[in-house]
Amino acid sequence: MKPDDPLLKILACPLDKGPLHLVAPDEPDRAELLYNPRLHRRYPIVDGIPQLLPSSGEQVSDDEHEALLERITS
Repeated sequence: MKPDDPLLKILACPLDKGPLHLVAPDEPDRAELLYNPRLHRRYPIVDGIPQLLPSSGEQVSDDEHEALLERITS
């Protein structure tokens, strides 16, 4: 998924209905993910398809939250 993909403008967190941010992978073999910084939840992108069921999201720690904020692509 590209940072300028129009799909990103309409994707929303299934829990708070707010916008999600695309996070670039930190290693070449890792996948992109979508992140909700308000709830500290990340959602995987599998084979280019965002997994946005509430059960597919994962809560992240405060340390990981800070690291993900640094990797958010505009």
